[in-house]
Amino acid sequence: MTDPAATPDPTMEAIGDAVLLGREGDPEPARRALLALWRQIGVAGDPFHRCTLAHYLADLHEDPASALMWDVRALDAADALTDERAQQHHAGLRVAGFYPSLYLNIADNLRRLGAFEAAAEYIDRAEQHTSALPDDAYGTTVRSAVSEVRQAIDDRDPAPRASAPGAARSSA
Repeated sequence: MTDPAATPDPTMEAIGDAVLLGREGDPEPARRALLALWRQIGVAGDPFHRCTLAHYLADLHEDPASALMWDVRALDAADALTDERAQQHHAGLRVAGFYPSLYLNIADNLRRLGAFEAAAEYIDRAEQHTSALPDDAYGTTVRSAVSEVRQAIDDRDPAPRASAPGAARSSA
């Protein structure tokens, strides 16, 4: 959803449409739509578009190695993103608030791949950035997921989390 005062952004609208498609239970058309947008945006395109698209595309991959590739791309784009650019989409966005989720997702994929030491480094980073999260449902969700992933790392458990994005999808 965009800020009504923000400049219309057809790319963000297309990303949003693809995300909704994926949440309807059939990830393949959503993946195809996002990959087509990725080709349009390009690896050096608008960091806000790249970050958003890669973040959502990672959630559409059940394979942790594929998801990790997109999560790393989202993190890379966030590193090139400014608050000013993010606020063109929504006045309340701060890039610092993106990092807990980005680090969490990388940690979770590394954990699922059995790379527990690397996963622990990224979950540490996620924990260090949770103060940038809002005190709302989103912030609570990310903080809870950070706790769940920390516990799974400590337990050396590579199983997918039931609460992970896309976990409700069927694997058929």
